[in-house]
Amino acid sequence: MQRFFQRHLNSQTNRLHVIIALLLISLVVGFFSPDIASAKTAKDTYIEGNKKYSYLKKNPRLQKYRDKWFACIDLFKDVYRKDPDGPWAAAGMYKTGELYYELYKKSYKPSDKAEALDTFQRVIKRYPNSRYNNKAKAFIASIKGKVKPTPKTNTQTQVKLLREAGKCYQKLLSNTRLQKYRDRWLSCIGKYKAAHSANPKGSHAAEALYRSGALTYELYKRSFASSHKANALALLKKTVQSYPGSSYGREAEKKIAAITGKPLRNRTTDAIQQVIAESKASPHADKQAATVHTGSQTLIRGLRHWSNPSYTRIVIDANQKTSYRHRLLNQDPSINKPKRLYVDLDHSRLGEDFEKVVPINDNLLSNVRAGQHTSQSVRVVVDIKSFKTYKIFSLRNPFRIVIDVWGIAAASSPPASTGRDTRQNSDKISPSALAKQLALGVSKIVIDPGHGGRDYGAPGYYKGVHEKKIVLALAKKLAKKIRAELSCEVVLTRQTDKYLTLEERTAIANTKNADLFISIHTNSARDRRAFGLETYFLNLATDDESIRVAAFENATSEKNISDLQTILTDLMQNAKINESSRLAAHVQSELFQHMKKSYNKIKNKGVKQAPFYVLLGAQMPAILIETSFISNPRECKRLMDIHYQDRLCDGIIKGIREYIKETNPTALLKNSPKTMVKG
Repeated sequence: MQRFFQRHLNSQTNRLHVIIALLLISLVVGFFSPDIASAKTAKDTYIEGNKKYSYLKKNPRLQKYRDKWFACIDLFKDVYRKDPDGPWAAAGMYKTGELYYELYKKSYKPSDKAEALDTFQRVIKRYPNSRYNNKAKAFIASIKGKVKPTPKTNTQTQVKLLREAGKCYQKLLSNTRLQKYRDRWLSCIGKYKAAHSANPKGSHAAEALYRSGALTYELYKRSFASSHKANALALLKKTVQSYPGSSYGREAEKKIAAITGKPLRNRTTDAIQQVIAESKASPHADKQAATVHTGSQTLIRGLRHWSNPSYTRIVIDANQKTSYRHRLLNQDPSINKPKRLYVDLDHSRLGEDFEKVVPINDNLLSNVRAGQHTSQSVRVVVDIKSFKTYKIFSLRNPFRIVIDVWGIAAASSPPASTGRDTRQNSDKISPSALAKQLALGVSKIVIDPGHGGRDYGAPGYYKGVHEKKIVLALAKKLAKKIRAELSCEVVLTRQTDKYLTLEERTAIANTKNADLFISIHTNSARDRRAFGLETYFLNLATDDESIRVAAFENATSEKNISDLQTILTDLMQNAKINESSRLAAHVQSELFQHMKKSYNKIKNKGVKQAPFYVLLGAQMPAILIETSFISNPRECKRLMDIHYQDRLCDGIIKGIREYIKETNPTALLKNSPKTMVKG
């Protein structure tokens, strides 16, 4: 029995020794090979790095500390160190370079930038067949502001790169401090160049190339370096040569003419000279039209107009979309015809009780008249006394054609109105004269409460709350505060629950000779969690969100917004784009800073650009403010609160004041109640 217990004890002891030995081996292996111990793959490490970086991006306070950046960078370095030939290696190395450059944008240390470039070069050398190879080349091009030859990619990639460039430019526009740094400009320019090189024959190539030239010239206006001016002209000339038939090619021609001071060749002169006489409508045209089947014809419903001595807007209203063409005809004394502009609308007929002649009799136009030109077309003729330039464009939902006519004073007027008739001025304003005019400051502001009447705007999160009522209350408060604090004259486009078309609102601002135009709105989104403040100015949209907002405010579709962008470059020739972007930047910055002092969870969505109908044709700096999200429960409740409304108005006024100070530091002193001219 004793032997049995002894053997059993020895067996248990041996088994214990084996277990201890195995534990020691596993500890040693784990100590020298932590990867084996943790069994963490390169993919797991990459995902962990991404999570940490996402958290860092959402916390600006943490971005001040280098160790927070290196905590992310080290994880991405581990991705390619663990498995240099694995499927995640190129991604990890590329992300390392990307984070080094993001760190450089915070630290401005040349060593961080050099590390980023070196990492991207290693991606190119070590992973020639990876998709990150081309991405690294594009990133290097954007950093250096130079485009290296890259393989042709598809249009989708080009659009993505173009949007990234647009976001870069928007960030630059909204921060005057960043505009002092040459690298920031070159980064945006490089992104536009990368977008162009991605697909030089793509549908967005002309835009990308034009914008790279335009931004290079904006850089020259700050640096005064002759090389920047030369580069800008070279890029613009390349746009003209490569894309002669595009709207960006024509815009590049105008830009070159403005930079060089050489007159722009008028391409329409020859075509106009070929028109010998206006074709005469049949005396029986109306009778013929009455017998035509009109099931598919467009019904021309009426004519509207607004005018002052130097600007007139005419709107042709129709019930559906139709094609149209227009032409300018010279004066013909032999048949006693003045200079005139006509618009022919195809497949159209005049509506019943149509007022065929509408007298205008301002300094520019005599009248506008309409007639059934043929059984299938309507002709609208504008009789002209004098003019500087004109624009014609169409809007949708409902379809209408807008004709804007400017006199010499309006076409060359500065941001501030003088209150005097300046039509005797020459077309070109000298620098000294412009400086004197700018010294007049801002004296009249038009505030536009969005929507109204049958147009309720966006519905609120709470039942019975609508945008039209909220923005009217805001606009009235803002008008009262501006009069009291800035001593400016204020005009409201509507003071009651009244319906106004979008084109009428801009026409009011133009005919009142306003110095600023501010359209007040509330934002809305399907995602009830969306919140924040944002300010827009008129320009091509650079992101899907801006297109969505513009489509809603224009009461149209996102496709129509995309169509509008193709003609917007030409429409914006007389728009105050630079002034509007500065006004938007000041208002957005001051509004956000002011609101976050009194409320938590205030989000700065920044300055954005989009083709808003209500801003088209504005002859003064014009912005659209999305004051908060009425679709968000927290912000909807705040918008209903009078104290929140007051603070919104105070923030907007602070932004206007900063803009006026930037334009002319002494302007606010001159706008005292005693000297203010009432309109």
